[in-house]
Amino acid sequence: MSDDFMLDTDDLKRRMEGAIASLRTEFASLRTGRASASMLEPVMVDAYGQKTPINQVGTVNVPEPRMVTINVWDKGLVGKVEKAIRESGLGINPQLNGTIIMLPIPELNEERRRELTKVAGQYAEHARVAIRNIRRDGMDQIKKAKADGLSEDDQKFWENEVQELTDKLIASVDAQLETKQAEIMQV
Repeated sequence: MSDDFMLDTDDLKRRMEGAIASLRTEFASLRTGRASASMLEPVMVDAYGQKTPINQVGTVNVPEPRMVTINVWDKGLVGKVEKAIRESGLGINPQLNGTIIMLPIPELNEERRRELTKVAGQYAEHARVAIRNIRRDGMDQIKKAKADGLSEDDQKFWENEVQELTDKLIASVDAQLETKQAEIMQV
């Protein structure tokens, strides 16, 4: 009946890698005490009647390790960009210099570093849960095919494929978490 069952492992892999891409974005938004243009990615500015990413209203630069500058193209938006940064929860106090907004990145104290490593751990756990949910979807497809006549050998083969993919991507999440936590704790 279902001798021609083909589990779409490419789709499962793509979905699992999407969870990892989301994790990378969340990690990029975590401050590590070093300036990074990516830390402003989640900040949206009320520009021209809609929410717009900062990099679409000005040029974001990192001229030195503890400074981010934003050269806002439209003078009328400088106040809105400054307000968006203040309200973003990044804990950075913008300083204005004409159309250039300077963001000095303060040193992180030990307590704040520990808090950030816990937040990174939570982000990683969310990614692991997402990967496991995708694994469960794959296993459910295999069980359904088994009910439709998939042989036991084929079932075992596909279950092993899904489990290997899951293990590989969860190991990737763990490695990225370890790297990010080391980066946060580095003084």
